Amino acid sequence: MIKKIRNDGIFKKPEIQKIVKSKKIINKGVKDNYKKIYIFSLASIFIIFSFFSLPSIERYLDDRFAKNKTIINISKKKFEIALNNNGDTGNIDENVNLDNIYDDIDVFSSNDENTNTSRLSASTIEQLFKDTDYTLKKVKKTKLVNIGINLDHLPTEMKNIENTKKRKNLFIQIILPLIIEENLKIKLDRKKLFVILNKNNNTKSDLEWIGKKFKQYGVSKNDFPTLKTRMDEVPVSLAIAQAAKETGWGTSRFAQKGNALFGQWTWSGDGIKPAGAEIDSTHKVASFKVLKASVKAYLRNLNTHPSYKQFRKERAIQRDNDEKLNSLELVKYLDKYAETGIEYTKILSKIIKQNSLTEFDDVKILPTSAKLKSLI
Repeated sequence: MIKKIRNDGIFKKPEIQKIVKSKKIINKGVKDNYKKIYIFSLASIFIIFSFFSLPSIERYLDDRFAKNKTIINISKKKFEIALNNNGDTGNIDENVNLDNIYDDIDVFSSNDENTNTSRLSASTIEQLFKDTDYTLKKVKKTKLVNIGINLDHLPTEMKNIENTKKRKNLFIQIILPLIIEENLKIKLDRKKLFVILNKNNNTKSDLEWIGKKFKQYGVSKNDFPTLKTRMDEVPVSLAIAQAAKETGWGTSRFAQKGNALFGQWTWSGDGIKPAGAEIDSTHKVASFKVLKASVKAYLRNLNTHPSYKQFRKERAIQRDNDEKLNSLELVKYLDKYAETGIEYTKILSKIIKQNSLTEFDDVKILPTSAKLKSLI
């Protein structure tokens, strides 16, 4: 019998192919793993790089596109609490830095002359009012006043007007538009504050405006309850009464020489020395370039000085109760305005009542445009 000889080479070949094929599969798997590790490493490096570089990129974009920047207001809820006065009212209106609250008001030294503005005579002013049909009777009837009739100074002849009623009427006609105009500015600021705080997001200009108001009203940053309490109007009747009392209806030396309508004191060296002041006394009555600046400083004084904190608190209560500001109630909280205290407030109340000054409290500015009318 012929013995078959097995060809080992034939039988071993498939095994070798199998091993080679297996090796190829293993090598492919290893390469795939390396590839995944490589991609993962690159991704990790990219993420880490992005994490550390994003702040720089953000600052760069902020600098490049600052004008279009919108800042998200994440404290809307807090703002709403402040506006609704639901916060801790016990800490409202704390005394803070008041050093810069008058920076935007035009004050001048008593030694300087008012060469930039003109002083009209009483007769010229009376004729101007007649030509423009400006009478207090008409104002009370229409509840409108034209702020275009703004005067920078009181006439020097105020003392010479012997008819008391005529002198009082002229004084009121001169200062009424000034008071209403400055009150309107505060009203519009207050309206803007409410609009900004009720937004879902605030622009950079919004936040800059609020920062400016914090400074003007001497309020700590983000203390919105206090800003709301301070940024408010003063009843026109109360302002007229105080101006009348402090100036003798426009006849005082301080009003004539320094446009000082409200007898505010200063220790800065700029002002008029009271005639009866003691030799070692350093205070003076603040002088102003124009009458309007005096009105503005007066409103800022009542809205910021710690002596009138109770005045502002009572005003805020009237606002929260949706009441019209009541000058005869608010005047009771101005006992610290003068050394005579309570007697001073009684005199002011008498002036308000005797001259029917509350009739001017709801007088508004005569709109000169549709835009102004919508704002008012």
